[in-house]
Amino acid sequence: MFKYYFLLGVRSLRRNPALTALMVLTLAIGVAASVSTLTILHVMSGDPIPGKSDKIFIPTMDIGPLEGYVPSERDADDQLTYIDAMNLLRSDQGVRKTGLFGTTYALEAGRADLGMLSVEGLAPSRDFFAMFGVPFKYGQPWSEDDDKKGADVVVLSRALSEKLFGEADPVGKRINLEGLPHQIVGVMDKWRMVPKFYRLIGGPGAFGVQEEFMVPLSTAIRNKSGHSGSMSCSARRAPGYQGLLDSECTWIQFYFEMNAAGERAALQNYIDNYSAEQRKLGRMKRNAPNKLYNVMEWLERQKVVGNDNRLSVWLAFGFLLLCLVNTIGLLLAKFSVRAAEVGIRRALGASRREIFQQFLIETGVVGLAGGVLGLLLAFGALALIRTQSDDLATVAHMDWTMLGATFGLSLLAAVLAGLLPTWRACQVTPAIQLKSQ
Repeated sequence: MFKYYFLLGVRSLRRNPALTALMVLTLAIGVAASVSTLTILHVMSGDPIPGKSDKIFIPTMDIGPLEGYVPSERDADDQLTYIDAMNLLRSDQGVRKTGLFGTTYALEAGRADLGMLSVEGLAPSRDFFAMFGVPFKYGQPWSEDDDKKGADVVVLSRALSEKLFGEADPVGKRINLEGLPHQIVGVMDKWRMVPKFYRLIGGPGAFGVQEEFMVPLSTAIRNKSGHSGSMSCSARRAPGYQGLLDSECTWIQFYFEMNAAGERAALQNYIDNYSAEQRKLGRMKRNAPNKLYNVMEWLERQKVVGNDNRLSVWLAFGFLLLCLVNTIGLLLAKFSVRAAEVGIRRALGASRREIFQQFLIETGVVGLAGGVLGLLLAFGALALIRTQSDDLATVAHMDWTMLGATFGLSLLAAVLAGLLPTWRACQVTPAIQLKSQ
């Protein structure tokens, strides 16, 4: 019977084309508006590194002075000092660990048509690539020996490599960064983590573009590379680059990768013991709680998804509800003109349940039509949103999950809208309808 009722529903779309088109369009607009905003929220709040997000931890410590200290929920700084970052890098904790900071270099392209370029990059330690699953088109990450020596090596993004060398493999060639020759050891393939949790502080943002190059953290320090990003200094520091390294300024972002999420307590214990040792050396006098955040907790702490994003989704669903109210009115009008048909079917022996099934399946057909049109409108809306900014271009993309959600939402909306009109249709009294004919 389902197939028969479904075909009846398809045919009923042609009975009153204007009314049907208005229902489908009303439903489609409501679905498109809600799905578009929900898609953006879905991408923004998604897990950027599935399978590892509960095993990667970001430590925070409070290194501020004791004078004027008032405890608060955000005592600990979101970044580490150079001193603490280097100490943690030398520790035996985790299967991988990396410290990093952003930097901007002047690149001599060696081509008259390009001249001098300003490129945005990152200075991490070697474990960064394996920890975050960075794919390579050519070559590989620099070696552990390069990390130790602070060798002048560089990994390029695919976009920068193609800009400088076209499709050729540039591994082994040299480019000048800040006037110093660096050997290219690898070229990253197209890769974009969304949200980009490892660069939320002082960088291009959670949805910014991929870094154009990466050099070893030790190399950037040896070459006294400038820092591009956020820095917090709780006390005066000595002048010069060495003064920065010896200071209590926080500017290094740090990440541990553990074998399992269950090792969190052991890592917390290590961080607490480390802080206690530092207090004996005259540092971290506040004795504030040290904290560890896994990836999803870190995104929450940094408020990647703000209240305004959630409000937009609620408003969009409010608009969908308004569309449903209008669809209910249109379905009532559509079904009311078929009272005679229902009366005859009831007189011939059709039960109210069968009438209910027929009309509910017909509303489902309207929902399917609205879903198809709503999907097209949603794709158009997302395409328009992508033109507004680079950040929105990153998140305004529909995946298979949201594709299925579009049809599911459309069918659910149509069925909900059809419950009252269908129930009203089932209440038709056969005798009254037959007498009126």
